[in-house]
Amino acid sequence: MAKVKPFRGVRPPKEYVEKVASKPYDVLSSEEARAEAGDNEMSLYHIIKPEIDFEPGTGEHEPKVYDKAVENFKKFQDKGWLVQDSQDCYYIYAQTMDGRTQYGFVVGASVEDYLTGRIKKHELTRREKEADRMHHIEINNANIEPVFLAFPDNRILEEIIDRTAQTEPEYDFVSEDGIGHTLWVIKDQETIDTITREFGEIPYLYIADGHHRTAAAAHVGEEKAKADPNHNGNEEYNYLLAVCFPQSHLKVMDYNRVVVDLNGNTEEQFLEKLADKFIVEEKGSDIYKPAKLHNFSLYLGGKWYSLTAKEGTYDDNDPIGVLDVTISSDYILRDILGITDLRTDKRIDFVGGIRGLGELKQRVDSGEMKMALALYPVTMKQIIDIADSGKIMPPKATWFEPKLRSGLIIHKLD
Repeated sequence: MAKVKPFRGVRPPKEYVEKVASKPYDVLSSEEARAEAGDNEMSLYHIIKPEIDFEPGTGEHEPKVYDKAVENFKKFQDKGWLVQDSQDCYYIYAQTMDGRTQYGFVVGASVEDYLTGRIKKHELTRREKEADRMHHIEINNANIEPVFLAFPDNRILEEIIDRTAQTEPEYDFVSEDGIGHTLWVIKDQETIDTITREFGEIPYLYIADGHHRTAAAAHVGEEKAKADPNHNGNEEYNYLLAVCFPQSHLKVMDYNRVVVDLNGNTEEQFLEKLADKFIVEEKGSDIYKPAKLHNFSLYLGGKWYSLTAKEGTYDDNDPIGVLDVTISSDYILRDILGITDLRTDKRIDFVGGIRGLGELKQRVDSGEMKMALALYPVTMKQIIDIADSGKIMPPKATWFEPKLRSGLIIHKLD
Protein backbone atom coordinates (compact mmCIF):
# COMPACT_ATOMS: atom_id res chain seq x y z
CA MET A 1 0.00 0.00 0.00
CA ALA A 2 1.26 3.48 -0.88
CA LYS A 3 2.90 5.33 2.02
CA VAL A 4 2.81 9.14 1.92
CA LYS A 5 3.31 11.83 4.54
CA PRO A 6 2.75 15.57 4.97
CA PHE A 7 5.83 17.76 5.33
CA ARG A 8 6.94 21.33 6.06
CA GLY A 9 7.25 22.69 2.56
CA VAL A 10 9.79 25.37 1.70
CA ARG A 11 8.11 27.81 -0.65
CA PRO A 12 7.89 31.42 -1.76
CA PRO A 13 5.63 33.94 -0.03
CA LYS A 14 2.71 34.54 -2.37
CA GLU A 15 3.98 37.96 -3.43
CA TYR A 16 7.16 36.33 -4.79
CA VAL A 17 5.83 33.10 -6.30
CA GLU A 18 5.63 34.30 -9.89
CA LYS A 19 9.24 35.52 -9.74
CA VAL A 20 10.56 32.31 -8.15
CA ALA A 21 8.64 29.60 -10.05
CA SER A 22 10.26 28.19 -13.19
CA LYS A 23 10.06 25.43 -15.75
CA PRO A 24 11.74 22.12 -14.80
CA TYR A 25 15.53 21.94 -15.19
CA ASP A 26 15.44 19.40 -18.01
CA VAL A 27 13.11 21.09 -20.51
CA LEU A 28 15.41 23.94 -21.49
CA SER A 29 19.08 24.54 -22.21
CA SER A 30 21.47 26.61 -20.10
CA GLU A 31 21.21 29.52 -22.53
CA GLU A 32 17.40 29.35 -22.58
CA ALA A 33 17.40 29.38 -18.76
CA ARG A 34 19.80 32.34 -18.78
CA ALA A 35 17.47 34.25 -21.11
CA GLU A 36 14.33 33.37 -19.12
CA ALA A 37 15.92 34.37 -15.81
CA GLY A 38 17.14 37.66 -17.27
CA ASP A 39 17.74 40.11 -14.46
CA ASN A 40 15.34 38.29 -12.09
CA GLU A 41 17.55 37.32 -9.16
CA MET A 42 14.63 35.42 -7.57
CA SER A 43 14.31 32.93 -10.46
CA LEU A 44 14.67 29.30 -9.37
CA TYR A 45 16.97 28.82 -12.37
CA HIS A 46 19.72 30.23 -10.13
CA ILE A 47 19.36 27.03 -8.06
CA ILE A 48 18.40 24.38 -10.64
CA LYS A 49 20.47 25.78 -13.55
CA PRO A 50 23.18 27.62 -11.57
CA GLU A 51 25.58 27.64 -14.52
CA ILE A 52 23.67 30.76 -15.64
CA ASP A 53 25.56 32.67 -12.92
CA PHE A 54 28.84 32.04 -14.77
CA GLU A 55 30.21 32.87 -18.20
CA PRO A 56 28.29 31.28 -21.13
CA GLY A 57 29.79 27.88 -21.94
CA THR A 58 30.44 26.98 -18.29
CA GLY A 59 29.77 23.25 -17.86
CA GLU A 60 26.68 22.43 -15.81
CA HIS A 61 28.52 19.62 -13.98
CA GLU A 62 31.53 21.68 -12.83
CA PRO A 63 32.08 21.64 -9.03
CA LYS A 64 31.76 25.44 -8.81
CA VAL A 65 28.33 25.20 -10.47
CA TYR A 66 27.04 22.72 -7.88
CA ASP A 67 28.53 24.93 -5.12
CA LYS A 68 26.68 27.91 -6.57
CA ALA A 69 23.38 25.99 -6.30
CA VAL A 70 23.98 25.51 -2.56
CA GLU A 71 24.98 29.15 -2.12
CA ASN A 72 21.88 30.36 -3.98
CA PHE A 73 19.50 28.02 -2.13
CA LYS A 74 20.82 29.44 1.17
CA LYS A 75 20.56 33.01 -0.19
CA PHE A 76 16.92 32.49 -1.24
CA GLN A 77 16.09 31.41 2.33
CA ASP A 78 18.17 34.15 3.97
CA LYS A 79 16.42 36.82 1.89
CA GLY A 80 12.96 35.40 2.60
CA TRP A 81 12.27 34.41 -1.01
CA LEU A 82 11.77 30.84 0.24
CA VAL A 83 10.22 30.22 3.66
CA GLN A 84 9.52 26.90 5.40
CA ASP A 85 5.98 26.20 6.63
CA SER A 86 5.73 25.94 10.42
CA GLN A 87 3.76 22.67 10.39
CA ASP A 88 3.47 19.51 8.31
CA CYS A 89 1.03 20.04 5.45
CA TYR A 90 -0.26 18.46 2.31
CA TYR A 91 -0.82 20.67 -0.72
CA ILE A 92 -3.10 20.48 -3.73
CA TYR A 93 -1.65 21.77 -6.98
CA ALA A 94 -3.87 22.48 -9.98
CA GLN A 95 -2.67 23.12 -13.53
CA THR A 96 -4.93 24.54 -16.21
CA MET A 97 -4.09 24.30 -19.91
CA ASP A 98 -6.41 24.76 -22.89
CA GLY A 99 -9.42 24.94 -20.57
CA ARG A 100 -8.64 21.60 -18.87
CA THR A 101 -7.58 21.42 -15.21
CA GLN A 102 -5.78 18.58 -13.44
CA TYR A 103 -5.42 18.43 -9.64
CA GLY A 104 -2.59 16.68 -7.81
CA PHE A 105 -1.66 16.06 -4.17
CA VAL A 106 1.80 17.30 -3.20
CA VAL A 107 3.15 14.70 -0.77
CA GLY A 108 6.22 13.09 0.63
CA ALA A 109 6.28 9.74 -1.20
CA SER A 110 8.09 6.80 0.33
CA VAL A 111 11.63 5.99 -0.84
CA GLU A 112 11.05 2.41 0.35
CA ASP A 113 7.98 2.19 -1.90
CA TYR A 114 10.18 3.04 -4.90
CA LEU A 115 12.91 0.59 -3.91
CA THR A 116 10.42 -2.24 -3.39
CA GLY A 117 8.40 -1.59 -6.54
CA ARG A 118 5.28 -0.06 -5.02
CA ILE A 119 6.07 3.07 -7.02
CA LYS A 120 6.15 1.56 -10.48
CA LYS A 121 8.14 2.74 -13.49
CA HIS A 122 7.71 2.25 -17.23
CA GLU A 123 11.02 3.65 -18.52
CA LEU A 124 14.68 2.80 -18.15
CA THR A 125 17.00 5.40 -16.62
CA ARG A 126 20.61 6.27 -17.46
CA ARG A 127 23.00 6.19 -14.52
CA GLU A 128 24.91 9.33 -15.59
CA LYS A 129 21.69 11.35 -15.72
CA GLU A 130 20.71 10.01 -12.29
CA ALA A 131 24.14 10.92 -10.90
CA ASP A 132 23.74 14.61 -11.75
CA ARG A 133 20.40 14.89 -9.95
CA MET A 134 21.64 12.76 -7.03
CA HIS A 135 24.51 15.17 -6.48
CA HIS A 136 22.18 18.18 -6.72
CA ILE A 137 19.85 16.64 -4.09
CA GLU A 138 22.74 15.61 -1.81
CA ILE A 139 24.52 18.96 -1.70
CA ASN A 140 21.31 20.95 -1.17
CA ASN A 141 19.92 18.31 1.22
CA ALA A 142 16.56 18.88 -0.43
CA ASN A 143 14.31 17.78 -3.28
CA ILE A 144 14.21 21.12 -5.08
CA GLU A 145 11.94 19.80 -7.86
CA PRO A 146 9.02 17.36 -7.64
CA VAL A 147 8.40 14.09 -9.44
CA PHE A 148 5.16 13.45 -11.32
CA LEU A 149 3.16 10.40 -10.14
CA ALA A 150 -0.26 8.99 -11.00
CA PHE A 151 -2.63 6.83 -8.97
CA PRO A 152 -5.89 4.97 -9.66
CA ASP A 153 -8.90 7.21 -9.08
CA ASN A 154 -10.13 7.34 -5.48
CA ARG A 155 -13.55 8.74 -4.58
CA ILE A 156 -12.64 10.18 -1.18
CA LEU A 157 -9.48 11.87 -2.47
CA GLU A 158 -11.53 13.30 -5.35
CA GLU A 159 -14.02 14.71 -2.81
CA ILE A 160 -11.14 16.41 -0.98
CA ILE A 161 -10.01 17.96 -4.27
CA ASP A 162 -13.55 19.17 -5.02
CA ARG A 163 -14.00 20.62 -1.55
CA THR A 164 -10.59 22.31 -1.49
CA ALA A 165 -11.05 23.81 -4.95
CA GLN A 166 -14.01 25.82 -3.57
CA THR A 167 -11.74 27.61 -1.10
CA GLU A 168 -9.30 30.50 -1.45
CA PRO A 169 -5.96 29.28 -2.88
CA GLU A 170 -2.51 30.25 -1.60
CA TYR A 171 -1.19 30.80 -5.14
CA ASP A 172 -3.11 31.48 -8.33
CA PHE A 173 -1.26 32.77 -11.40
CA VAL A 174 -0.72 32.19 -15.11
CA SER A 175 2.87 31.60 -16.27
CA GLU A 176 4.32 33.14 -19.42
CA ASP A 177 3.42 30.00 -21.42
CA GLY A 178 -0.29 30.49 -20.69
CA ILE A 179 -0.60 27.68 -18.13
CA GLY A 180 -2.55 28.36 -14.93
CA HIS A 181 -1.01 27.32 -11.59
CA THR A 182 -3.09 27.19 -8.40
CA LEU A 183 -2.00 25.84 -5.03
CA TRP A 184 -3.85 25.22 -1.78
CA VAL A 185 -2.22 24.46 1.59
CA ILE A 186 -3.95 21.75 3.64
CA LYS A 187 -3.35 22.27 7.36
CA ASP A 188 -6.51 20.69 8.79
CA GLN A 189 -5.40 17.61 10.72
CA GLU A 190 -8.52 15.58 9.98
CA THR A 191 -8.09 16.13 6.23
CA ILE A 192 -4.37 15.34 6.50
CA ASP A 193 -5.15 12.06 8.26
CA THR A 194 -7.76 11.18 5.64
CA ILE A 195 -5.30 11.78 2.78
CA THR A 196 -2.65 9.63 4.46
CA ARG A 197 -5.19 6.86 5.11
CA GLU A 198 -6.66 6.88 1.59
CA PHE A 199 -3.26 6.73 -0.08
CA GLY A 200 -2.56 3.81 2.25
CA GLU A 201 -5.44 1.97 0.55
CA ILE A 202 -3.90 2.43 -2.92
CA PRO A 203 -1.72 -0.54 -3.87
CA TYR A 204 0.65 1.21 -6.28
CA LEU A 205 1.69 4.66 -7.47
CA TYR A 206 2.99 5.10 -11.02
CA ILE A 207 5.71 7.38 -12.35
CA ALA A 208 4.17 9.43 -15.14
CA ASP A 209 7.10 11.76 -15.82
CA GLY A 210 10.48 12.23 -14.15
CA HIS A 211 11.98 8.74 -13.96
CA HIS A 212 15.52 10.08 -13.45
CA ARG A 213 14.45 12.53 -10.75
CA THR A 214 12.57 9.77 -8.93
CA ALA A 215 15.47 7.32 -9.11
CA ALA A 216 17.93 9.99 -7.97
CA ALA A 217 15.80 11.08 -5.02
CA ALA A 218 15.24 7.47 -3.94
CA HIS A 219 18.93 6.58 -4.15
CA VAL A 220 19.88 9.62 -2.05
CA GLY A 221 17.34 8.58 0.58
CA GLU A 222 18.68 5.03 0.51
CA GLU A 223 22.28 6.22 0.99
CA LYS A 224 21.33 8.55 3.83
CA ALA A 225 19.53 5.71 5.62
CA LYS A 226 22.63 3.49 5.36
CA ALA A 227 24.89 6.27 6.66
CA ASP A 228 22.67 7.18 9.64
CA PRO A 229 23.46 5.03 12.72
CA ASN A 230 20.22 6.22 14.34
CA HIS A 231 18.02 5.59 11.29
CA ASN A 232 14.43 4.78 12.31
CA GLY A 233 12.49 5.19 9.04
CA ASN A 234 10.68 8.38 10.00
CA GLU A 235 13.34 10.85 8.87
CA GLU A 236 12.53 13.25 6.04
CA TYR A 237 15.17 11.64 3.80
CA ASN A 238 12.93 8.56 3.66
CA TYR A 239 10.51 10.56 1.51
CA LEU A 240 10.75 12.34 -1.80
CA LEU A 241 8.81 15.30 -3.18
CA ALA A 242 5.98 14.13 -5.45
CA VAL A 243 2.83 15.49 -7.04
CA CYS A 244 0.32 12.64 -7.34
CA PHE A 245 -2.56 12.97 -9.82
CA PRO A 246 -5.62 10.75 -10.23
CA GLN A 247 -5.04 8.93 -13.51
CA SER A 248 -8.29 10.22 -15.05
CA HIS A 249 -7.02 13.81 -14.69
CA LEU A 250 -3.98 13.24 -16.89
CA LYS A 251 -3.65 13.66 -20.61
CA VAL A 252 -0.84 11.97 -22.52
CA MET A 253 0.09 13.74 -25.72
CA ASP A 254 1.51 12.27 -28.91
CA TYR A 255 5.30 11.98 -29.23
CA ASN A 256 6.26 12.11 -32.88
CA ARG A 257 9.27 11.21 -35.02
CA VAL A 258 11.23 13.00 -37.77
CA VAL A 259 13.95 11.25 -39.80
CA VAL A 260 16.73 12.76 -41.91
CA ASP A 261 16.69 10.26 -44.81
CA LEU A 262 14.92 7.21 -46.27
CA ASN A 263 17.88 4.85 -45.84
CA GLY A 264 18.65 4.81 -49.57
CA ASN A 265 15.04 4.37 -50.69
CA THR A 266 13.25 6.68 -53.10
CA GLU A 267 9.91 8.05 -51.90
CA GLU A 268 8.13 5.54 -54.16
CA GLN A 269 10.19 2.60 -52.83
CA PHE A 270 9.57 3.71 -49.25
CA LEU A 271 5.79 3.86 -49.80
CA GLU A 272 5.85 0.45 -51.51
CA LYS A 273 7.67 -1.10 -48.54
CA LEU A 274 5.22 0.51 -46.12
CA ALA A 275 2.34 -1.13 -48.01
CA ASP A 276 3.58 -4.55 -46.87
CA LYS A 277 2.52 -3.88 -43.25
CA PHE A 278 0.20 -0.86 -43.58
CA ILE A 279 -2.79 0.28 -45.59
CA VAL A 280 -1.40 3.46 -47.20
CA GLU A 281 -3.81 6.24 -48.21
CA GLU A 282 -2.72 9.59 -49.65
CA LYS A 283 -4.47 12.48 -47.86
CA GLY A 284 -3.13 15.50 -49.75
CA SER A 285 -1.50 18.71 -48.53
CA ASP A 286 -3.77 19.41 -45.52
CA ILE A 287 -2.42 18.22 -42.17
CA TYR A 288 -3.70 14.73 -41.31
CA LYS A 289 -3.85 13.67 -37.66
CA PRO A 290 -3.95 9.98 -36.63
CA ALA A 291 -7.59 9.04 -36.07
CA LYS A 292 -7.25 6.12 -33.65
CA LEU A 293 -4.95 3.45 -32.26
CA HIS A 294 -2.86 1.74 -34.99
CA ASN A 295 -3.40 4.66 -37.39
CA PHE A 296 -0.35 6.80 -38.21
CA SER A 297 0.21 10.03 -40.07
CA LEU A 298 3.14 10.26 -42.50
CA TYR A 299 4.42 13.49 -44.04
CA LEU A 300 6.65 12.96 -47.06
CA GLY A 301 7.35 14.97 -50.20
CA GLY A 302 4.81 17.69 -49.41
CA LYS A 303 1.95 15.21 -48.87
CA TRP A 304 0.25 13.63 -45.88
CA TYR A 305 -0.57 9.93 -45.79
CA SER A 306 -2.69 7.76 -43.51
CA LEU A 307 -0.99 4.50 -42.50
CA THR A 308 -3.19 1.85 -40.88
CA ALA A 309 -1.38 -1.14 -39.39
CA LYS A 310 -2.52 -4.45 -40.85
CA GLU A 311 -3.64 -7.41 -38.74
CA GLY A 312 -0.63 -9.33 -37.48
CA THR A 313 1.58 -6.28 -36.93
CA TYR A 314 0.42 -5.93 -33.32
CA ASP A 315 -0.57 -8.15 -30.41
CA ASP A 316 -3.60 -6.97 -28.43
CA ASN A 317 -2.69 -9.34 -25.59
CA ASP A 318 0.81 -7.93 -25.10
CA PRO A 319 0.97 -4.51 -23.36
CA ILE A 320 4.14 -3.66 -25.33
CA GLY A 321 3.21 -5.38 -28.59
CA VAL A 322 -0.07 -3.45 -28.85
CA LEU A 323 1.62 -0.05 -28.73
CA ASP A 324 1.86 2.10 -31.84
CA VAL A 325 5.36 3.12 -30.79
CA THR A 326 6.32 -0.58 -31.00
CA ILE A 327 4.68 -1.05 -34.42
CA SER A 328 6.38 2.02 -35.88
CA SER A 329 9.75 1.23 -34.27
CA ASP A 330 9.73 -2.35 -35.60
CA TYR A 331 8.17 -2.11 -39.05
CA ILE A 332 9.12 1.42 -40.15
CA LEU A 333 12.14 2.69 -38.26
CA ARG A 334 13.98 -0.64 -37.92
CA ASP A 335 12.93 -2.72 -40.92
CA ILE A 336 12.82 0.01 -43.58
CA LEU A 337 14.92 2.90 -42.26
CA GLY A 338 17.56 0.88 -40.40
CA ILE A 339 17.18 2.75 -37.10
CA THR A 340 17.64 0.26 -34.28
CA ASP A 341 18.51 2.43 -31.25
CA LEU A 342 16.14 5.34 -30.81
CA ARG A 343 18.19 6.72 -27.91
CA THR A 344 21.47 7.15 -29.80
CA ASP A 345 20.80 7.22 -33.56
CA LYS A 346 21.50 10.73 -34.87
CA ARG A 347 19.25 10.22 -37.94
CA ILE A 348 16.08 10.53 -35.85
CA ASP A 349 14.64 13.26 -33.66
CA PHE A 350 11.50 13.48 -31.55
CA VAL A 351 8.86 16.19 -31.34
CA GLY A 352 6.45 16.49 -28.41
CA GLY A 353 2.80 16.81 -29.32
CA ILE A 354 2.60 20.22 -27.65
CA ARG A 355 4.31 21.63 -30.78
CA GLY A 356 1.58 20.36 -33.10
CA LEU A 357 1.85 18.57 -36.45
CA GLY A 358 2.70 21.84 -38.16
CA GLU A 359 6.14 21.56 -36.56
CA LEU A 360 6.63 18.20 -38.33
CA LYS A 361 5.68 19.73 -41.69
CA GLN A 362 8.01 22.66 -41.14
CA ARG A 363 11.02 20.48 -40.35
CA VAL A 364 10.49 18.39 -43.48
CA ASP A 365 9.69 21.33 -45.77
CA SER A 366 12.83 23.14 -44.57
CA GLY A 367 14.97 20.26 -45.86
CA GLU A 368 16.29 19.45 -42.37
CA MET A 369 14.31 16.19 -42.33
CA LYS A 370 13.07 13.88 -45.07
CA MET A 371 9.96 12.45 -43.44
CA ALA A 372 7.81 12.79 -40.33
CA LEU A 373 5.67 10.23 -38.54
CA ALA A 374 2.87 11.18 -36.13
CA LEU A 375 1.52 8.63 -33.64
CA TYR A 376 -1.78 8.32 -31.82
CA PRO A 377 -1.10 9.08 -28.12
CA VAL A 378 -0.76 6.24 -25.64
CA THR A 379 -3.29 6.21 -22.81
CA MET A 380 -2.76 6.24 -19.05
CA LYS A 381 -4.31 2.76 -18.98
CA GLN A 382 -1.63 1.51 -21.39
CA ILE A 383 1.11 3.06 -19.25
CA ILE A 384 -0.29 1.45 -16.09
CA ASP A 385 -0.76 -1.93 -17.82
CA ILE A 386 2.91 -1.86 -18.84
CA ALA A 387 4.09 -0.83 -15.39
CA ASP A 388 1.94 -3.57 -13.82
CA SER A 389 3.37 -6.17 -16.21
CA GLY A 390 6.91 -5.22 -15.14
CA LYS A 391 7.83 -4.35 -18.72
CA ILE A 392 9.50 -1.22 -20.02
CA MET A 393 8.06 1.08 -22.66
CA PRO A 394 10.05 1.75 -25.81
CA PRO A 395 11.96 5.07 -25.70
CA LYS A 396 10.23 8.37 -26.42
CA ALA A 397 6.71 6.97 -26.04
CA THR A 398 4.99 9.46 -23.73
CA TRP A 399 4.75 13.24 -23.58
CA PHE A 400 2.89 14.81 -20.67
CA GLU A 401 1.65 18.39 -20.67
CA PRO A 402 1.56 20.58 -18.79
CA LYS A 403 4.89 20.05 -17.03
CA LEU A 404 5.03 20.60 -13.28
CA ARG A 405 6.17 24.10 -12.32
CA SER A 406 9.29 24.06 -10.16
CA GLY A 407 9.76 26.32 -7.15
CA LEU A 408 6.22 26.19 -5.78
CA ILE A 409 7.25 23.76 -3.01
CA ILE A 410 10.62 22.33 -1.96
CA HIS A 411 11.12 19.38 0.40
CA LYS A 412 14.07 19.45 2.82
CA LEU A 413 15.64 16.12 3.77
CA ASP A 414 16.37 17.03 7.39
